[in-house]
Amino acid sequence: MSLKSCHVHFSPQSERVVYLSASLLKTLELAGKKTIQVKLGKETIVATVKPIERQGNHLYLSAGVRQMIRVPKAGSISLYQSSDNEVQIGPLIGVLTESGLNSSDSPFGNRTGYIKQLLRMGEKKAYFFAFTPRDINWQQETINGYFLNSSNSWYRKIVPLPDVVYNRLPSRRAETTATIMSLRERFIRKEVPFFNWSFFNKSDVYKLLDQDIEALKHLPESANNPRPDKIKAMLEDHQFIYYKPTAGSLGIGIYRLTYHPKRGYFARYRRGSTNVLLRFTNFNSLMRMLQIRHGNALGQYVSQQGVRLIEIDGCPIDFRFHMHKNGNNDWVPVGIGAKKAGRGSVTTHIKNGGTLLTPEQALGRTFGDRADEMLVKAKEVSVKLSEAIERNFPHTLGELGLDIGIDKDGDVWMFEANAKPGRSIFSHPALRAQGRESLSHILEHCMYLSRFQGGTT
Repeated sequence: MSLKSCHVHFSPQSERVVYLSASLLKTLELAGKKTIQVKLGKETIVATVKPIERQGNHLYLSAGVRQMIRVPKAGSISLYQSSDNEVQIGPLIGVLTESGLNSSDSPFGNRTGYIKQLLRMGEKKAYFFAFTPRDINWQQETINGYFLNSSNSWYRKIVPLPDVVYNRLPSRRAETTATIMSLRERFIRKEVPFFNWSFFNKSDVYKLLDQDIEALKHLPESANNPRPDKIKAMLEDHQFIYYKPTAGSLGIGIYRLTYHPKRGYFARYRRGSTNVLLRFTNFNSLMRMLQIRHGNALGQYVSQQGVRLIEIDGCPIDFRFHMHKNGNNDWVPVGIGAKKAGRGSVTTHIKNGGTLLTPEQALGRTFGDRADEMLVKAKEVSVKLSEAIERNFPHTLGELGLDIGIDKDGDVWMFEANAKPGRSIFSHPALRAQGRESLSHILEHCMYLSRFQGGTT
């Protein structure tokens, strides 16, 4: 098995012929071979091998070969030799998403810019394209993909099923439909690695980790669909808890519930653009308010132990750790953003008045000389937690967003894990380089999953 970089050219001949430069023939040990199998994605054909006089690693594909396996374009790419008689061109990597407004410039709505960045990042190493569920033809095992040309404009090309699918479907609701569930299973049956599988619900991660000793010491007490007596007991044990919808996002629907033995019960939450604080003389009054506001939807809520986080100016701080698998299949924290809650806000979400800081800024103001030590500790915990989630999750993961808190004693806690994290932290000027590194890690992990990883020559 070997991996080589080469330059692919197209030849007008109609026969099924591949022409290899002398150096490429030698390094692939194909000298004397009459035919080889040529593969792109899940499509394979047999072609005649012929040498061509040219310096460097060059591969010429006849029109017959190009059309049969649907090679999308010429240019720099990799060759993976899995056996002495098969050469694979690629990798062919598909980004699964959803179409936005019907626009040729922005076919994926507000996700178009991000997908363009990703495809541009991979254009010298892979055949990178985007597609939607409607673009798949399962009968012919092809996809009508969106590619970028040299002018940064979109064009369509039909290609075989890819070597890897990176799932960026943006909707939780869409992922639970029979169509998408079937789509995922079909890719797996075709032996196409598919990551990330789906969004997590808040309760999912706690169910995954409830027997994992390594992870449990960093998880606050949590209860899914708690009965009122459980909520009351948690308030008495911890003085405050967070009560939040399992499938929520952006801090919508979250309550901070507090108990003061002498003053009663308090509920803090966001209503529109306003922070609300209510006081109740007894617990039953608090629960009546929640029932009136949400009714049966409370069955989809989770209660979570409150943690006394580090603060700046009296406002709590937490952290988003954007985790990636790298080209060696190891978890690494690639992007870290510190979020300072807005005054009186339940959460640190930027849309709710929060402020984005670098971790160095936040830890420097809270731990002083121990800031570097605390950042190293939090990174180590983030890797351990990512590994714990992966070993307990039945599907392929390559990216996680961990919501991490550090309490005033320096202990590290994980509040949530997101399988398809947003990228808002990378909008901070000091974190834009980390945003580019995040894209690079996605590409490298796709290369790893496709086997097109290692020292190409």
